Amino acid sequence: MPYTTLDFVVADGIATLTLNRPQARNALDMAMRAEMADVVAELAASTEIRALILTGAGEHFCAGGDLRSMSEQRRPPHASRGRVKAVHRWLRDLVDLELPVIAAVDGSAYGAGFSFALAADFILATPRARFCAVFGRIGLVPDLGMFYLLPRVVGLARAKELIYSARVLPAEEAQTLGIVYALHPPEQLMPAAQALAKRFCHASREALGLSKNILNQALHLDAHALEDLESHAQAVCMSTDYYQDAVQRTLDRQPLAFDWERLGREGE
Repeated sequence: MPYTTLDFVVADGIATLTLNRPQARNALDMAMRAEMADVVAELAASTEIRALILTGAGEHFCAGGDLRSMSEQRRPPHASRGRVKAVHRWLRDLVDLELPVIAAVDGSAYGAGFSFALAADFILATPRARFCAVFGRIGLVPDLGMFYLLPRVVGLARAKELIYSARVLPAEEAQTLGIVYALHPPEQLMPAAQALAKRFCHASREALGLSKNILNQALHLDAHALEDLESHAQAVCMSTDYYQDAVQRTLDRQPLAFDWERLGREGE
């Protein structure tokens, strides 16, 4: 399906979703929000995609919501609430994708753009990347799932500080806080994201997907519920050809298909 505000390509099991409004710093307008729902539905339906990379065209990741389109007219609260809830639906589906999601962030990740990056499992960034929960500067509360996502990464106290102050968070500090997984020079950002995604392609789709599913619930379920999920997931994984092959490789003293350190060396 052709898109006007997004670029979506799949190659060798890796999907790359690029926000493609560089003239507007990839701000989310209504067209992009609608197309995002379609792309996420396509991702959720695929059995071939093993990893997803999120990035932005040009020098910025995403400047947040497009204020020009948002300020066309004052809407009653119920209309605005409906629009936000529509975005939440595809954001939740994105977070729930049972595959590794990597955000490659350069330049600004502001407002909803910051939230969008947090929906990824790993954020790679350049030293010039900047993150900001900018909502408070214009009298809004965070959206696109930030109330759920940010405290789970940095803790409640730090999330309050970042949201209340609406201050700019430099890339190095974001890495210190655990938001950013790794920093790379701009010219190495996408190659690094692709290399990381490629390593995950060697892992068991079932094991990674189920691990992500359970981890996404780990902070709001009790131990017994998590143990039940764990036992069911393990039963599924132990029935797969991938597991049987890995066991045989181990017994035969053959290299495993998924060896993080070896795959990293091979990708260098």
